[in-house]
Amino acid sequence: MSPLPDEEQPRPHPPHGEHGRPPTGADRWAGFKKSPFLPATVLLFILAAAAALFAASYTYSMANPTPHHIPTGVTGERDAARRSAFVGAMEKALDAQLDLKHYDTREEARRAIDEQRIFAVLDVRDGGAHVDLDVSSASGVSAAQVFTEAAPPVSKETGIPVTVKDLHPLQSGDPRGLTIFYISLAAVIIGFVGAIQLSVHARGLNPAERIAFTIGYALLGGLAIAAVADWWLGAVDLPFFESWMILALTMFSCGMVFTMFNTFFHRWAMIPTWGLLVLLGNPASGGAVAPPLLPTVIGRIGQWLPPGASVNAQHTAVYFQGHQHAFPFLVLGGWALVSCALFWFWRHKHPGGRGTQPLHAAAV
Repeated sequence: MSPLPDEEQPRPHPPHGEHGRPPTGADRWAGFKKSPFLPATVLLFILAAAAALFAASYTYSMANPTPHHIPTGVTGERDAARRSAFVGAMEKALDAQLDLKHYDTREEARRAIDEQRIFAVLDVRDGGAHVDLDVSSASGVSAAQVFTEAAPPVSKETGIPVTVKDLHPLQSGDPRGLTIFYISLAAVIIGFVGAIQLSVHARGLNPAERIAFTIGYALLGGLAIAAVADWWLGAVDLPFFESWMILALTMFSCGMVFTMFNTFFHRWAMIPTWGLLVLLGNPASGGAVAPPLLPTVIGRIGQWLPPGASVNAQHTAVYFQGHQHAFPFLVLGGWALVSCALFWFWRHKHPGGRGTQPLHAAAV
């Protein structure tokens, strides 16, 4: 048969029913929610807020470090009027209150510095005719700096000669005392970034395997960081094994913190991880600015978070050998243990894992 002329071709039926109506606002919203544009749009605002909070957190904590309550040892004559005048002038110059702790001997006060219970020692002699000021750059270079800078004008104002001595100077390769902060920062960030990469590229890992691989990259990563800082760059002479283990424990703790949050918040786990470890933890760690110069609340909170615990443990390992404290290790171990426990208990909610398959169901 010959084809019909165009004017005689059957015409399609006009659209009718639900298929023919234009999409409503509800239809468009439903489609938008199912598309990749919704999470992308949410991320636009989250990233903008994160950028602002990041700048605010670090600027507020570290841009203008100001002394608050500085634990300071005092030895020598307790009742010397000139000592009181010197302390008062020092507090005025520092614009801070010295939290004075009295020691019977200078050796006891120096031991307190070794144990990082105080940041400086005022040794008053000859009825206040002379003051020896002992500081410790290793305890916090910013705290030692404010004492050192305040001493000459206070001496001139009170007429009391002052001799300043740094009991624990920083190593020559690290004159600003920032290497420990940087290596701890690397351990924190690579710790949770490693867990993120496992969740993306090794999603099929079961819970025990995920923990095992987190331990593995923490050990290798800690070794690499310590080797670069010490053996390659020579920035700081580390007690190698102890520093390695501190870095590895830091990386593992931070990796498991993300894994824990991933269990509960899934694709949004980066938000609480970033907030806890980067926005709050790193500026409050005391690595770049000594704790007495941080805002009081932030300085106290920072010691209970993995970045602050890592910096504390590393400082003591490098500069105060023989005076290591258990507290920072308890903090790191506590975060690791709690994170592992919560992840393990609710592991069925974690978005990763490949499950198990009965043997009889295996392909023949």
